[in-house]
Amino acid sequence: MKFLYRIAGQLSGAAIKLASPFNRKARKMIAGRKEIWARIEQCFAGNTAPVVWIHAASLGEFEQGRPLVERIKQDFPDYKILLTFFSPSGYEVRKDYEGADCVAYMPSDTDGNARRFVRIVNPSVVLFIKYEIWPNFLMALRRQSIPVFLVSAIFSKKQLFFKPYGFWYRKLLTLFDYLFVQDEASRDLLSEYGITRVRVTGDTRFDRVLAIRNQRKRIDIIEHFVQKRSSEEVILVAGSSWPIDEEFIIPYFNSHPKQKLIIAPHEIHEAHLCAIEQALERKSIRFSQIAGLNVLEGVDCIIIDCFGLLSSIYRYADVVYIGGGFGRGIHNTAEAAVYGVPVLFGPNHKKFKEAVDLLALNAARTLKVSEDYAAVMDVFMENESLRKEMGKQASEYIENRGNSTSRIMRTLGDYLKRH
Repeated sequence: MKFLYRIAGQLSGAAIKLASPFNRKARKMIAGRKEIWARIEQCFAGNTAPVVWIHAASLGEFEQGRPLVERIKQDFPDYKILLTFFSPSGYEVRKDYEGADCVAYMPSDTDGNARRFVRIVNPSVVLFIKYEIWPNFLMALRRQSIPVFLVSAIFSKKQLFFKPYGFWYRKLLTLFDYLFVQDEASRDLLSEYGITRVRVTGDTRFDRVLAIRNQRKRIDIIEHFVQKRSSEEVILVAGSSWPIDEEFIIPYFNSHPKQKLIIAPHEIHEAHLCAIEQALERKSIRFSQIAGLNVLEGVDCIIIDCFGLLSSIYRYADVVYIGGGFGRGIHNTAEAAVYGVPVLFGPNHKKFKEAVDLLALNAARTLKVSEDYAAVMDVFMENESLRKEMGKQASEYIENRGNSTSRIMRTLGDYLKRH
């Protein structure tokens, strides 16, 4: 199995190189990885401070782990914090993140890279977020007796670890000092296989969205846009939308003058923004082009063409559509639900516990096929009391699941105090 993993890694690396001439994300990943060793050497040359290394696959996992980063920075200021990413969508957005002393890509998971990386960084404690399980790095850390933890993990019978042929992968879970899991079901499943160094601590993502809500930005442009609507008009915020989502969101908006739209596409490159503008039949404007509030006169749609605003924009919605459900998986539903608004998303949501929970509480709606969108949106447009009741259920769900960071720190703090 280890041999197959090594072959898979080599094939994955080759695929990224082959895709790079045609794929902007692949090009950025290759360019960024060329600088890994120089960046790491520069960050840790002559370092004598203890180091916490925190690894997140992408931006979503970073936001999930961010409350821990900030808590460690607050409670253990003598530690140097290294933050690494696998994906350029995380690294490019957070490479200047002030909460970390060094931000870098993670090298590919080979035995040589793992040994070299651990030798240079010499971390005292390591945190991997959610699904980040890298065999060679785990084994290199274990050889050096460096404590490593998996944060906000969630497990199910469908995963490779629990298949008849998944013994090698399941054994990797024993290399963690503790698995901090989201729910009792994960703990019980792991216990069936003799994995008992487990703590049920919840999901740090809820701490993050509660913090964002409490520190939310006032966005004058959006506030003015929302305040100018009539009492009959409904604000839809479409967050992290993909072209397949926009194929039904935009036609519905075009034919329903009582709906106002704020759309934040997942990808904001020029070709995608132009495609959205061409599909819109009502007056729209890009957020970056708004020079003064007077230009909003007659505008029915604002296109958010920059990063960092969406989590605050959700507060202005009557209904939120979360993109990605007709692709690899939905984006962050909790960021919207925390503001007490109903959320709507596509069918690929079953791996996301908060989405499943929100549906069970009647705080969300899902689409089986894209053709369902009009019927579901019609109900939201016409029934304000339903929107408010669903929103109330959504916000209460988030409120009741905070403090995961504090629960993790009760265990993690004991390890941090040793250095």
